[in-house]
Amino acid sequence: MVGRDGRICGVGQLEERTTSVAAETQHTPFDSIRNSERVPRWVGERVGRGVTQVDLGHVAVLPGLTNAHTHLELSGLRGRIPPCDKMPNWAENIVKEKQLNEPFCLEEIERAIGEAWECGTALVGDISNTMSSLGPLSSGPLGGVIFKELIGFDVFGTSAEAFVREAIDELEQPLRAGLKLSLSAHAPYSVSLDVLSEICAQIPDDPRLPYGIHLAESVDEVEFFQSGTGAWRELLERLGRWPKSWSPPGHRPVRYLENIGFLGPRLLAVHGVVLEDDELEHLARRDVVLVTCPRSNVWTGAGEPPISRFYASGGKIAVGTDSLASSPDMNLFNELEVLQRLAPDVSASRLLRSATLDGAQALGFDSDFGSIELGKLASLIAVDIPDNVDDVEKYLVNGLEPDRIRWLESVAWQ
Repeated sequence: MVGRDGRICGVGQLEERTTSVAAETQHTPFDSIRNSERVPRWVGERVGRGVTQVDLGHVAVLPGLTNAHTHLELSGLRGRIPPCDKMPNWAENIVKEKQLNEPFCLEEIERAIGEAWECGTALVGDISNTMSSLGPLSSGPLGGVIFKELIGFDVFGTSAEAFVREAIDELEQPLRAGLKLSLSAHAPYSVSLDVLSEICAQIPDDPRLPYGIHLAESVDEVEFFQSGTGAWRELLERLGRWPKSWSPPGHRPVRYLENIGFLGPRLLAVHGVVLEDDELEHLARRDVVLVTCPRSNVWTGAGEPPISRFYASGGKIAVGTDSLASSPDMNLFNELEVLQRLAPDVSASRLLRSATLDGAQALGFDSDFGSIELGKLASLIAVDIPDNVDDVEKYLVNGLEPDRIRWLESVAWQ
């Protein structure tokens, strides 16, 4: 049941059964959707007068999904950036396209937000250089975090301090409910050590406010830090952003960030395609959230992420689509299909948790989103389940078109 305040005030049960559609407090959102189970009907628990039975048909009821990493401001680049065999080449194509054309089209951002909503997404972690997504998100149906992204490999000393302070000041503005503003460093190869250190020093001390960075996305990034050579250095030189005083640390980027205290439970480390097992275990010990975007990784030339090893590390895993410059759509169910293909040994329920509760926790919204529990906001979707499906969870991670998804309840943001 949903109360007048939009929160879940009662849970239901399957008709002629006792299995609850709602998650229990152990935070397993899909305990009720096990092999050979279907959800034919939602029946309101009688906690007062006026409870109405609503026949939904054969559906699975889920909490709204969390797309933990996207770049809405690049939505205007959909179909304009071809796939590449090397990540730096793809990045250079983005730079060139942005110089030739204006990608920050509000209409395209609004369209991408609507597409995400139609595909069952309730929350987003959006990376933005220009903050052009703030307006569309403020007037749209999604909640989430907008990360002001900082890029500056040649910014040092007092300039770095002022650079980060200016970004922090930009975050201090009134927001509607359901939105937060934070910071994200672009990547270790594009943000100076001084700027990274200033982010650590200046970011607000709020345990529910995450910050982010693209980390260990390609072999070129590892080469850059170990030897100071390769495609990333060449691109920085072509862009006129290479600091001649910089010398490589001689080790991998995870250790580089660890040495300055950048790793911690509020960090969203995005991609991690080339992380080694000991690095994954280290991130898990630090409670860092790893956000994977496998379709984008293949498109940009970074390669297929080692999904099985991500989960085997015991760390926190969330899922994102990345931008429409490197992903065909905003459909997180289609992202889960790729995860399932790359890691058939990982259970469907674990993958679903990454797209719901773990993602909501990563963005600091798990007190209201991510699972179906008493007191949480009623952000609920229903997925139509064919009669011949026995394993509902597996069906949910094999890709879904938007016409299979409908919103039962959503949050009316004020």
